[in-house]
Amino acid sequence: MRLQEDRAVWVEPLTPTLGAVIHGIELAHADSAAIGIVREALLTHKVVFFRDQNLDDRAQRDFAACFGPLKRFPFGSPVDEAVPEVHAIVGGGERPKVGNADIWHSDATFLAAPPFGSVLRSVTLPSHGGDTLFADAAAAYDALSSRMQRMLDELTATHDFANSSAHRRPLHDEYPPVSHPVVRVHPDTGRRSLFVNRIFTSRIDQLTDRENEVLLPMLCDHIRSPDFQCRFTWHPGSVAFWDNRCTQHYAVADYREPRVMHRVVIDGTVPRAPTS
Repeated sequence: MRLQEDRAVWVEPLTPTLGAVIHGIELAHADSAAIGIVREALLTHKVVFFRDQNLDDRAQRDFAACFGPLKRFPFGSPVDEAVPEVHAIVGGGERPKVGNADIWHSDATFLAAPPFGSVLRSVTLPSHGGDTLFADAAAAYDALSSRMQRMLDELTATHDFANSSAHRRPLHDEYPPVSHPVVRVHPDTGRRSLFVNRIFTSRIDQLTDRENEVLLPMLCDHIRSPDFQCRFTWHPGSVAFWDNRCTQHYAVADYREPRVMHRVVIDGTVPRAPTS
């Protein structure tokens, strides 16, 4: 047990490999010891959750900044120009779907250096529904045969903003296609993860069109297997912090009441391949 302001801190795993709830830390007042606990838990569990937090936009931003430089996300407008790093994700009404959030993905892999992670906070919630699912791309890689792993270790894939955002044509020149390794090595843990997703990955570079039609969907489906998932039900004061380098997520669009979330994105590095 560790203590923060006389409160016991413990980590409650949700599945054997993915997801944990961290109890006993007040994120608005997290000291260096608490930040160290969160960092260690994130590397182990890949996504961590907190309940009953009393955060405003500034406190959310300041907590996220403890883990690296913050990034202005390409989509969404700042909630407050005084805190430009925080943007809102708004759903509800007759159209609960928010962009492509209800498709399995990692955030912004069309960037040369995709985000390291995101801190998401509930602001307004529906009475039911609106859960978020997460998938463990490292466990998905580990479950493949060694022969498949060796083949994928040597491949790259194109990630294209235009693949999912044809209606945002003015931004296509700003975000040209990039190539990333199909298997990404985590810079902190050294673990390998599958790094392709349905929203932004348009093709595996070394394969023919016919081969892509088979292998790319298979990998995307494999990552989202229930064996590699955890599910988080939001409550007032809930916060999620995920490692974008080794997970994917999916926002369930099953609600009609308003749902407002505030997100801060932490800048990342260029993905590294096993063979580099």
